[in-house]
Amino acid sequence: MSIVDLHDIKPGTEPAFTPRQQEVLECALRLLVEGGEKALTTAGLARSANCSKESLYKWFGDRDGLLAAVVAYQASKVHFASEAAATDAATFRTHLTGFVRELLQVLLGETSLALNRLAIGQSKRDDDRLGRLLLVRGKYTISARARSLLEAGRFRGFLRFDDAEEAYQVLYGLAVRDLHIRQLLGDPPKPRDQDFAGQAELAVDRFYRLFGA
Repeated sequence: MSIVDLHDIKPGTEPAFTPRQQEVLECALRLLVEGGEKALTTAGLARSANCSKESLYKWFGDRDGLLAAVVAYQASKVHFASEAAATDAATFRTHLTGFVRELLQVLLGETSLALNRLAIGQSKRDDDRLGRLLLVRGKYTISARARSLLEAGRFRGFLRFDDAEEAYQVLYGLAVRDLHIRQLLGDPPKPRDQDFAGQAELAVDRFYRLFGA
């Protein structure tokens, strides 16, 4: 991934990181979660990831580019099956359930919770880059891809709705409920809350009651 690619990425698209870049970004996430934004320096990351600062600049550019790559990489852990592959209703529903499961896994994972807590703590600052990145490279990117998935389902006659954004907000609410805010505030998750597969099935079932064709 080049510097230009990182800065030009738009909501609804995903960057393609090489396996080595993914290793470095996992290391960057650990530094960010454990020490906050100040801990994420090119020198510190180069030491922790056992790579050169030159490689970091080549891959990600400046520090803002590195931070954008970290957030984009975390968001890319929510995978989307090819819309063209959902040629029948059962396959589409499986893809939709898989998306919801991975959304819960990523959103309620310790890394994402830590990143969100850090961003919330910086939200009153003039330089709240992390919060903006989490919105643009994280939430908005996932939302755009999810709307495309729902619109593909409507096009094929599997779903019925007037507004894709409204339909996605309903699906998101059915899936996430108050889990995210509770865990951000430190409420320990109940065993049922950690059953992401079961929660995804339940959310999609309820979603189909409202929007299933």
